[in-house]
Amino acid sequence: MKIKTKLVISFCITMFVPIFLVSVSIWSFGRAQLKQIEHTYGIKNAETTDLANSAQLLDHYTESDFQKLIQTAQQSPELFLDSSYVSECNKSLQDKSSYLIVRENDIITYNGSQDNDSLIQLLPDFGLEGEEYKVNTYIDSSLKVLVKQLDFSFSDGDEGSVFIVTTTAQMVPEVRNLLSELVIAVFIILILTAVLLMIWIYRSMITPIKQLQEAADRIKEGNLDFKIEVSGEDEIGRLGVSFEEMRKRLRDNATEKLSTEAESRVLISNIAHDLKTPITAVKGYAEGIIDGVANTPEKVDKYVRTIYNKANEMDTLINELTLYSKIDTNRIPYNFAKINVSEYFQDCIEEIGLDLESKGIGLGYYNYVDSDVMIIADPEQLRRVINNIISNSIKYMNKTKGFINIRIKDVGDFIQVEMEDNGRGIAQRDIPYIFDRFYRADASRNSATGGSGIGLSIVKKIIEDHGGKIWATSKEDTGTTMYFVIRKYEEVYNEQDINC
Repeated sequence: MKIKTKLVISFCITMFVPIFLVSVSIWSFGRAQLKQIEHTYGIKNAETTDLANSAQLLDHYTESDFQKLIQTAQQSPELFLDSSYVSECNKSLQDKSSYLIVRENDIITYNGSQDNDSLIQLLPDFGLEGEEYKVNTYIDSSLKVLVKQLDFSFSDGDEGSVFIVTTTAQMVPEVRNLLSELVIAVFIILILTAVLLMIWIYRSMITPIKQLQEAADRIKEGNLDFKIEVSGEDEIGRLGVSFEEMRKRLRDNATEKLSTEAESRVLISNIAHDLKTPITAVKGYAEGIIDGVANTPEKVDKYVRTIYNKANEMDTLINELTLYSKIDTNRIPYNFAKINVSEYFQDCIEEIGLDLESKGIGLGYYNYVDSDVMIIADPEQLRRVINNIISNSIKYMNKTKGFINIRIKDVGDFIQVEMEDNGRGIAQRDIPYIFDRFYRADASRNSATGGSGIGLSIVKKIIEDHGGKIWATSKEDTGTTMYFVIRKYEEVYNEQDINC
């Protein structure tokens, strides 16, 4: 859910949920208070309007007291002149926001409230029209009181009136309770709505943001070995996914950097070790010439040739190191050209044959490709592939009568080159890794094998950059065969060229 949608939902919850809950509360509490009114005031089928009509409620509220006064007026009117009796009646009215006034002729004999001088002047006269025993009068002045009047006659014939005065300025208890309950309900509803919204927003927004902040702090400290758990369809969730991808990429880059540094250290160590042997030989033979150990032309010639060969070995190692740096940056210089397969490999065989002959290794060459077959390749880099494979075969040749067979085959859209030797071979478990940089099937390094450990990885890189593929088969103590394929060159003519 998008943040914009969450904000809209939050707004709707803030606006409509409290209104709905308050409405339900008003209805519930109102019904409860109406039932209470029916019970207290004797109003049947009370409605909501009765809550607002305080005069009617107050009229019913003092009805029982008024009926008691009627009985007294009928049976013992003289009791209204008894201060203890009227005080008791007045006391029962005080809880109902009312009080009692007794009048004999025009003289007030009892006043339940001392602060009503202005009201005394407004009391109705004796004998006003009304029901037989009472007259209800609402005095709408600043006093806002409801007056119930009971007229009677004393035993001596004097006119008497009893008034129940009820203050309407105050709310009836049920209305007051309803308002109190509504205020409390509204407060609780607002607090509950705010808390629920806060929890929802905290869990959906604040918590993921804190997780991202913690992740950023860990990444800043260099700790990349953890997982960012933030997910979701909103903007924060997508940001969490991006953070996780960034963390993975940083971790992979760091791992690759460490691996590259480790490989570089291995390469430097290998190159240093492999350079040490020819350099030692060059120094030794040069000192032999200087010290006069080579005291015949034949010895001098042998020493010079040895120095030359060792210098070539060092040159090969340095070239591999240079090419390795270009492989890492994908900057191997290629000069592709159209090459005739038969002519190119014939030249290579002539060059390789001389070197193998000097080492006592036989060479067999078998070309099964038509003389006009062409490929697109870099002649120099393809020669490097062949030389590296041949050098690898020579390095691990352990037979007295060694041989290397080279076969060129036509396999449809490709030409396939097979280079077979009868060397020590490679264990099956090692074959999948021989094209990896610095991998050595023979873990023990010595001056007899040597090498930088990147020769076959360079071969694989060059062949793949030519759009080809390389693989190997081998059997221990029998020999190894290297295969690689390169796509043939095919002329593409359009219709216009054919018409010409």
